[in-house]
Amino acid sequence: MDLSEMLARNARRYPGKCALIERSPSQNQRLEITWKEMNERVNRLANALVSRGVGPGDMVVQWMMNSINWLEVYLGIVRTGACAVPLNFRFTANDFWYCIKVSEPKAIILDSEFLDRVENPDDDAFSLRDYIVVGETIRQGMVAYEDLLSDSSPKPVCVTIGPEDPCGLYFTSGTTGAPKPILLTHQNLENAAITEIVHDTKRPGEIFLILKPLYHTGDKIHWLSSLILGETAIIQRDKITPEAILTAIHEERVNVVMMLVPWLQDMLTALEQKAIKKDDYDLSCLRLVLLGAQPVPASLIQAWHTQFPHITYEVNYGLTEASGPGCIHLGIGNTHKLGALGVPGFNWDVRLVDASGQDVMRGESGEIVVKGNGVMKEYYKNPEKTAETIKEGWLYTGDVGRIDADGFIWPCDRKKDIIISGGENVYPAEVEEVIQAHPAVQDVAVLGIPDQRLGEIVVAVIQRKLVDAASECGPDDMIAYCEANLPRYKLPKRIIFQDVLRNATGKIEKTRMKETCFK
Repeated sequence: MDLSEMLARNARRYPGKCALIERSPSQNQRLEITWKEMNERVNRLANALVSRGVGPGDMVVQWMMNSINWLEVYLGIVRTGACAVPLNFRFTANDFWYCIKVSEPKAIILDSEFLDRVENPDDDAFSLRDYIVVGETIRQGMVAYEDLLSDSSPKPVCVTIGPEDPCGLYFTSGTTGAPKPILLTHQNLENAAITEIVHDTKRPGEIFLILKPLYHTGDKIHWLSSLILGETAIIQRDKITPEAILTAIHEERVNVVMMLVPWLQDMLTALEQKAIKKDDYDLSCLRLVLLGAQPVPASLIQAWHTQFPHITYEVNYGLTEASGPGCIHLGIGNTHKLGALGVPGFNWDVRLVDASGQDVMRGESGEIVVKGNGVMKEYYKNPEKTAETIKEGWLYTGDVGRIDADGFIWPCDRKKDIIISGGENVYPAEVEEVIQAHPAVQDVAVLGIPDQRLGEIVVAVIQRKLVDAASECGPDDMIAYCEANLPRYKLPKRIIFQDVLRNATGKIEKTRMKETCFK
């Protein structure tokens, strides 16, 4: 069943039930929409797009902040049989035009706050009428989103959609170069929704809190389990802070939330420093915290469990090329395997292979390759890269791991991030986990920089918890700590204290950090 039909089914079964709640506490705003209302608005958008020539096989760009409108626009696009192209709200004008040239969309739907970034296009590929603007500010010649909907029919659009038809074109965040366009199908996303349910990340009657950007396959995929179950989700629009997260959980009686490692660390730090008090919030409703998007330090989960022993957690491994989270997961309750990525997800197969594609022995490091219905259709317009990444149905992730005797997969690092120092392979994630366990460390990134004698040396960039923490954790203290906890060849040769740069999905921006640290 495609996503559009999931919505239509919810409108028939639960017409008056709340589908989404959009919170903007700083603006004193709280909006709700029922499944019936949402379905009618999606029909109106779909009919409007069809009247503008959009149909199966076409692309429609959406450049928006998280909102109810974001999800109804996505579903309205795919209901026409077209493919939605969600863009990162941090993209620059150059990024935008790069994505436009690659995707060649029939229309562009964007929030008014992005209008300044689409001025002065360098070609005449798009007329002003191709822009549909969400918000109060609009430019002459463009079309207002709400006017478009009000003039359109709420009746269903009759379009045949197949499981292999394109559904979403996702541009990666581009931390290591130009964003890569990844084409996902309706089958990919239906598989992701089913996997979420089988993994027990959502149960009937549970409320999900959306914090991460929806343009990314993280929270977007986690929301699909709410969609397939017909359950309510909350969209938090204000800045994500420990207080904002806890307040939303408390006020909306949230049962499941996806958290990034930095947010979890910020919350634990705020509790430790008594900037917030957990007794001010009733968190008895919260069953599950989902974690992922980056290696999750065991020390962080242990600290979280100490503060909130009644709340369970699930660690998901995934990538956009595999339709987001879930191809590997820790599994709820596997506390004895803290630090592991986990086991193959529902209906997924996983192997670890060497450079020739042969399986490695248990305990040895190898590239993680996965196979299942979530594997992307292709890198859009890039058959060479697609053939390099998907071989005989196996998706080569570029991540390195090892399998223990119980079949649990443990992370090492990205292949391209491996530091080769004096002929030894050093996996930054392993060093980061040790340093993250230090009580004065807020965040850490381990980088490799060129060295004439060793080829590369290990450098740790550390963000301390406290402004005055230098007296508690200086370079010599950290070197001594590392010497006590790491083998010699993995020891950082330099310690740099500064903020760790991460993108909106929590990944360390190592290219930018090398530029700022080693100019």
